[in-house]
Amino acid sequence: MPSSHSAIVTALAMAVGLQEGFGGSHFAIALILKSIVLDQIVYELPEEHPLAESLPLRELLGHTPPQVVAGGVLGTVTALFGYLITLMRS
Repeated sequence: MPSSHSAIVTALAMAVGLQEGFGGSHFAIALILKSIVLDQIVYELPEEHPLAESLPLRELLGHTPPQVVAGGVLGTVTALFGYLITLMRS
């Protein structure tokens, strides 16, 4: 907790938006990447995987919605913090 995947892609999208602008194509690409990564959070193994029948392992691989939201919040705060440091140096 939180999800590092959601934190990283959210921080990337926010940083690009803050640096390049939220209306540009760079932000659109980062937002699409964020959407794809968050949509692909794994909740279970494929059936052909050798450990697919192991219920405790399957439960540990996925992220819960609160973990994803917490990762998104952490990513946003991290990007904003980095942006503010950049502004202070200018």
